[in-house]
Amino acid sequence: MSLKIIPKEKMGEFVANMMGAYRVVGPRQKEHQYVFGPIENLDELHLDYNTTILPPKKYLLPQHESLFKFNADTFDAELTIDDQPTVILGVHTCDLHAIQLLDQVFQRDHLDQHYMARRENTILIGIECLEPCDDHSFCKSMGTLTPPTGCYDLHLTDIGDSYAVDVETEKGAWLVVRHAEARDADDEDYKRINNILSEKWPRFPYKLDFDVGELPALMSVSQKSPLWQQLGEICLACGSCTNVCPTCYCFDMRDKVGLSLTDGYRERFWDSCQLDEFALVAGGHDFRPSRAARQRHRFFRKGKYQTDAYGLLGCVGCGRCGRACLVEITPVTTFNELYRQRTGGVR
Repeated sequence: MSLKIIPKEKMGEFVANMMGAYRVVGPRQKEHQYVFGPIENLDELHLDYNTTILPPKKYLLPQHESLFKFNADTFDAELTIDDQPTVILGVHTCDLHAIQLLDQVFQRDHLDQHYMARRENTILIGIECLEPCDDHSFCKSMGTLTPPTGCYDLHLTDIGDSYAVDVETEKGAWLVVRHAEARDADDEDYKRINNILSEKWPRFPYKLDFDVGELPALMSVSQKSPLWQQLGEICLACGSCTNVCPTCYCFDMRDKVGLSLTDGYRERFWDSCQLDEFALVAGGHDFRPSRAARQRHRFFRKGKYQTDAYGLLGCVGCGRCGRACLVEITPVTTFNELYRQRTGGVR
């Protein structure tokens, strides 16, 4: 829609003004790492962070949430909807791509009213990554180095003494008008932005040995690869990879009843396809009893199944799963090994 400029000395005022009207969450430092959490004072906000332990997804699809309350005697039920106005500030481009996928998952076919209530009441403010997060990230290879169109409301780029603010939506435009002291970008600002983005591109290396557009086809011919058995032999089935993934959305539900045995609620909570009992059904049948089968399923979800269903890859190159894995199973090494097996490493 438009490009605005906010001087850095005015960013604190912008955030403080938003805090008066919204729950503002953003990257905060936790020991030697960063986490997305509520911002209660400006000193807690770190927009120059590298990555976070959990993605900002947790504010759209919480780790635990109540879906509805019920009375076991009367069979009455009452929806529990969390529609608190929220600003998620400082979302990296890879996480914006992940949210774009989640939007498709939770609004297509079977609308998830809990997710959509949060999404509709959330303003996303992205920030341009000018340096790679670390050696685990591979966003350039996955095509997520730049923000996806139509997913964010505002997007910040650090241009030195100011932030350039790409205003994408009406909600974003209203936020700037209402809470920020900003001016329109001029020709010099555009030149600075173009120079910064041009200098950024070569800093990010390609990690995959092939074009990511080939990934779904590569997965299709890798169903019987011996690599899955190799990964299954070392996988600990701990679920760390899926817990930190910004695009994983599997969940389970359970009913909790109070001491009265009358009032209770239904809870939704994150689950993982890597856990031993995930695919266990009534009668004791397990659709994926081996860790090899579960690893194969996980990577097919990332490299093919989501593309087939939604036209978007299920991996955004954030590298969180590689950081979290105790036995160093990573998407980059897995995808490259599958490619090597099919081609001998020759492109």
